[in-house]
Order: sequence, then structure tokens, then C-alpha cells
Amino acid sequence: MNIKQLLYSLLSVLLLSSCAQLKSLSSRDNSTATKPSQKSNAKKVRFLDNISVRPGQVVTSKHAMGPAMPSSDKRKKQRENYNQYVRPVANAGDIERADWLQLKYAILLDATVETLTNVNLLKLIDEWYGTNYCMGGSTKNCIDCSAFTHIIMQDVYNVNIPRTAQDQFKSSQHINLEDLEEGDLVFFNTAGGNDMSHVGVYMLNNKFVHAATSGGVMVSDLNDSYWKPRYRAAGRFVMPTAFLRK
Repeated sequence: MNIKQLLYSLLSVLLLSSCAQLKSLSSRDNSTATKPSQKSNAKKVRFLDNISVRPGQVVTSKHAMGPAMPSSDKRKKQRENYNQYVRPVANAGDIERADWLQLKYAILLDATVETLTNVNLLKLIDEWYGTNYCMGGSTKNCIDCSAFTHIIMQDVYNVNIPRTAQDQFKSSQHINLEDLEEGDLVFFNTAGGNDMSHVGVYMLNNKFVHAATSGGVMVSDLNDSYWKPRYRAAGRFVMPTAFLRK
């Protein structure tokens, strides 16, 4: 065999080897292409608007799912009441700029944000809100009704008033129910007899803040079935806000 024939033989071997490798690669590629992808078989996930599931919650039907933070019926009613009181001219920017305490107590008092201008009063109420009641108490551990009104009058209105409900009544300027303004005191008889046994600070819309024996510092309504028959009088130590706005 001469050199030329030897070269032809080697070239033939190389060509046959390359074809075998290409066939093998082509076979592997075809098997991969024909195999259905795991992604294509995956079920499409369908998301529902405004629906979320808490971690660990087992959902058996779509009716078992709900908003992540469901509003209570009471909260929903409060928001509906608030929306009825918002003036049409008030835009979103006005509400966003309002102090968060004003918005919070506007809902609680069924009022507009614009009517709650005494932010210092709201701050003090919020600081004490929920404090437990105890006779003779005057601290954040527990407080009674007349101590709470004493603190409000002193810290918000810079007026020093007597310590007990009866003495506060006797020292105040007595006014009619229809003349109530923010900062006036409202007196009740809850224990019988002739003396005033309970007192609170009037805010607006028949609402007053007080330290109640049942729930501590809270906001109540003068028309409440418990307070209305026990209401006795109103007293004033500070100048009416209506006069100050003139």
C-alpha cells in the first residue's frame, strides 16, 4: 500500500467515526425534543382578585377564602357613617394631610376631620384610652372619672378644677344641654342621692370622653340607654370654642 492509499484509508475511518457521533447526538437531541416539558404540563395558577389565604389556612372551597383583614360589621358601619359626613368639597389630598388622630376620632365621633381642631385634646385622650377604672386612682395603672376630667382640664385647657365630681359641678358655670361645647363637663347620677357621682368631658355630636367603671377611659354617647336617664347637668370652665372661632 502506497502513501496515497494509506491517506485515503485514514480519511475514510475518520469520516465514518464522525458520522456515528453525529447520529448519536442527533438521536439524543430528538429524544429530548419529543419529551414533553414539565413546565408545559404544569397547571396554570388562577388568582382571584382581593382574595388571600393566611399561612397554614386550609381552604376547601372559594367560599372559605376571604380578605386578609376582614372588617367587622361595626367597623364597616363606622366607615359608612364617616363617609356620610365628609363634605363633597374635601378631596383626597385634604384627608391625607389630616393628622391621623383627627381621622381616627372623626370616625369614632361621627364627625368630619375639619371639625376636630384640638389635636392636643385628641393626643391626651389617645394616651389614656383604655386605662382601667378604679376609685381614687389618678395614674396610668387606673383612674377614676373626676381625676380624668381634672387632668384634661389642666393639661389641655390650663384650668385647675376641684378633684371630685360633686365639687366640679358646684364650681362650674351651669349651662343647658343644647349649649354644650367641646371642653364642657357633663354630670351624671349613677349612685342615687342628690350628688353628682360621675363626670366626663364633652366633645361633639353628643359624644363625651370619661373614665367609666365598666370599660375605663372611653368615648360614650349622651343618648346611650344607660347614660341618658342618668344625665343631670352640664358645667363650663373654659370659653366656648364657638366664641373662640369668631
